[in-house]
Amino acid sequence: MAPTKDRQQQRGRKGPGTGGPIKRRNCYFCKEKVDEVDYKNTGQLRRYISEKGKIRSRRITGACRRHQRQVAVAIKRAREMALLPYVSG
Repeated sequence: MAPTKDRQQQRGRKGPGTGGPIKRRNCYFCKEKVDEVDYKNTGQLRRYISEKGKIRSRRITGACRRHQRQVAVAIKRAREMALLPYVSG
């Protein structure tokens, strides 16, 4: 017997508070109308790096696809120029 439509929808959701819609975070760069992310602005880029030094994902940072790619490239350039560490600790 095939599972009903209700069970298929519930399968992916787990944990408390799954009844409502997911709140989308707005992209900081789109709000501030930033065209290009600058690799020299290390204070801003540190928000997008975890404590271990990994680049945080879009899901966590709330950046749009275009700006998340620019952030990743800027972080890599800043690391190459020794403005940001590859690993912390």
